[in-house]
Amino acid sequence: MSLSVYLAGQIHDDWRDELKEKAKVKNLDIKFYGPQENHDLSDDIGEKILGQQPGAFYRDDAASSINNFRTSIMMQKSDAVIALFGEKYKQWNTAMDAGIAIGQNKPLILVRPESLIHPLKELSNQATATVENLDQVIEILTYYFE
Repeated sequence: MSLSVYLAGQIHDDWRDELKEKAKVKNLDIKFYGPQENHDLSDDIGEKILGQQPGAFYRDDAASSINNFRTSIMMQKSDAVIALFGEKYKQWNTAMDAGIAIGQNKPLILVRPESLIHPLKELSNQATATVENLDQVIEILTYYFE
């Protein structure tokens, strides 16, 4: 029995690598998917494919449409979604991905620190499970395989 999981959340630190390592240590049969983690490529992909855009809005719009294409395919391949919210970055993409997961009836594990309980209360209420750290995520994933 295997599992495929989309890892939604900011791309500015190594939380995905940390989670993957924890899953590997537990010998969990999980295929992980996620957003483009090369931040510069993610921001530049629209102009790389479509050419120079007439302004910042159009540059961001072109990149976001291509990133949304990629994300949509990766999420559809996944059995479940883990959406990590941290305190350091504004995470609109994470919120969008979590909402899409809910809309697609994908099981969703929401990871958020205690300080974000109030701002994420409605999203948390719709998630399949809500936890505060990656160790708790690994416990849920381990339980799936038991």
